[in-house]
Amino acid sequence: MQGARPRTLPAAIVPVVVGTGVAIGYHRFSAWRAVLALVVALALQIGVNYANDYSDGIRGTDEVRVGPVRLVAGRLAQPRHVLAAALASFAVAGAAGLALAAVTSWWLLLVGLAAVAAAWFYTGGSRPYGYRALGELSVFVFFGLVAVAGTAYVQMRYFSWLPVAAAVPVGLLACALLVINNLRDIPTDTQTGKRTLAVVLGDRRTRVLYVDCILLPFCVAIALAPVSLLSLIALAALPFAFPPVRHVLQGATGRGLIVALGQTGRLQLAFGALFTVGLAIRL
Repeated sequence: MQGARPRTLPAAIVPVVVGTGVAIGYHRFSAWRAVLALVVALALQIGVNYANDYSDGIRGTDEVRVGPVRLVAGRLAQPRHVLAAALASFAVAGAAGLALAAVTSWWLLLVGLAAVAAAWFYTGGSRPYGYRALGELSVFVFFGLVAVAGTAYVQMRYFSWLPVAAAVPVGLLACALLVINNLRDIPTDTQTGKRTLAVVLGDRRTRVLYVDCILLPFCVAIALAPVSLLSLIALAALPFAFPPVRHVLQGATGRGLIVALGQTGRLQLAFGALFTVGLAIRL
């Protein structure tokens, strides 16, 4: 359970819920397809958590941590067991994705393969892209665009611009979680040669990036008001943004950023729930 990192799971749940909200707004809701999409998202999230634990652990980059302990680096589990858990999670995601592809479109298998590859090569392989400042881009694509638009597509069975637009704030909030996590780890990542985007940008600019990722989703909700007026109710989540932004702008470091990370997760949940309602009820 600890290795699955339950606190990260909202990053998988929120995009599926928002994508389902879009489908409801178009009167194309399908409960069982939404559930399968959720299984895919959760299994991929858990799989990437185990894969990240395994890859970072065998490289030794997680031996000195400020955040929660890791299984391999903390010698709480054997590397091969953590690897097996990652592969099992990817297999569950693959099975659910295969079922969705069978009733929707077989080209979705390519999207699924790309998602699994992105999950593994984030920290796995000889040239992990997570060590080359590309983690946030991947999160935005797969936890934003792919997850939201994909969830809407498997229920609606046609493309629309609205789920793509709705994916932007969801992807940005998912990025905010990674940005603040990497902001906290700048000292240790620099020491171990892990060049995250935070390491490349430096402390000050990473804090600016975090604030942008937090505030821009509200701008998108406002921009969508002419099409979906009730998307404005997402603004009710704005008070959840103030505490983590204040922590970051006041220069919190180390364990102080762990508190802000939890607050960011609560903001993501609040925004996602309200945004979903606004997209589902089309006036």
